[in-house]
Amino acid sequence: MQVGFYGHVRQYHNIKAEIDANIAKVLESGEYVHGPMNKQFEKEFAAFSGTKYAIPCGNGTDAIWLTLMALGIGEGDEVITNANTFFATAEAIWIAGATAVLIDCDPQTKCIDPAKIEAAITRKTRAIIPVHLYGQCADMPAIKKIADKYKLWVIEDNAQAIDAAGDTFKIGELSDAVATSFIIQKNLGCFGDGGAIVTNNEQVNKVTRLLRAHGSPARNVHSFGFNSRLDDIQAGVLSAKLKHIHAWNDNRIKWAARYTAGLKSAKSFDLPYAKPGYRHVWHLYVIETKDASKRDAFLKFLNDNGVDAKTHYSIAIHQQAGYPWGKGARTVGSLTNAEKNSASCISLPMFPELTADEVDFVVAKCLEWDKKQ
Repeated sequence: MQVGFYGHVRQYHNIKAEIDANIAKVLESGEYVHGPMNKQFEKEFAAFSGTKYAIPCGNGTDAIWLTLMALGIGEGDEVITNANTFFATAEAIWIAGATAVLIDCDPQTKCIDPAKIEAAITRKTRAIIPVHLYGQCADMPAIKKIADKYKLWVIEDNAQAIDAAGDTFKIGELSDAVATSFIIQKNLGCFGDGGAIVTNNEQVNKVTRLLRAHGSPARNVHSFGFNSRLDDIQAGVLSAKLKHIHAWNDNRIKWAARYTAGLKSAKSFDLPYAKPGYRHVWHLYVIETKDASKRDAFLKFLNDNGVDAKTHYSIAIHQQAGYPWGKGARTVGSLTNAEKNSASCISLPMFPELTADEVDFVVAKCLEWDKKQ
């Protein structure tokens, strides 16, 4: 058996008629950028998110830095985030002209550790960007409390956790804006690049709409801006998929539970932690080898034996060759948890269209490796 990492083609075939109908509607309309389908999806996604506004844009990275710029965050300012996430989170801070301040993650959830935030706050700090990593919400009530105390903006990086929720909160309720990615790998993915900002903040809504389209409020009228638009074909794909996202995430939860039940006897690697009461939507199912030096050998074993496992994110941001030490970024405190996570992580196949046989095959191969250790 061969178990792939992604289920994109299976998913397309499952709702092919809905996606094809929306694409055809766009093509027949003759309006392919900021047309009717884009406006339709914008309304649908705002309603889904429980916010006043949704502002589609080119990708998730743009969603972050456009929001930072809309809030007036730039040169001379600092933004706090965690070190064990995709490079783009910090990159967006640099693009906006600010300094990324990296702190450690919680050893269980792998999301930003609220207990480490206050030590990183200086007179230059303007915002916190918690990342809802692997599909699990960060501790937003604790983060919101700190942000209120120091009068900081909060921008949620929700590229990996659409439809997730905390035990007492929803994503978007305890922040100023939420940045989302729709690249195909995400739980809600289009057929290329895409992103969006959702917010209740009038300033973020008004300014990001201008910034994403050359500063244009009307035809032939421009101010400073960029080109970061979601095209209508992608909006049509997302509109078709949005109706299914909750059920698809339920499937991810089911497969995660099956992985956990099957792998609980393993001795050589640790299983992911799901915070009680939270809706973890399992964008990734990430195990960690107890001995980081054996991670690559384990990954190769899985790949060589029919399991297309991968790593996310195997080099922490501050350990990347392109990390801009100095003006662009700095770290605060020990980053032990983030470094361990990066060095020992393996992502097992996780998508809604998996089958029980495929999950069980992956479990069997993981246990086969474990018995040899």
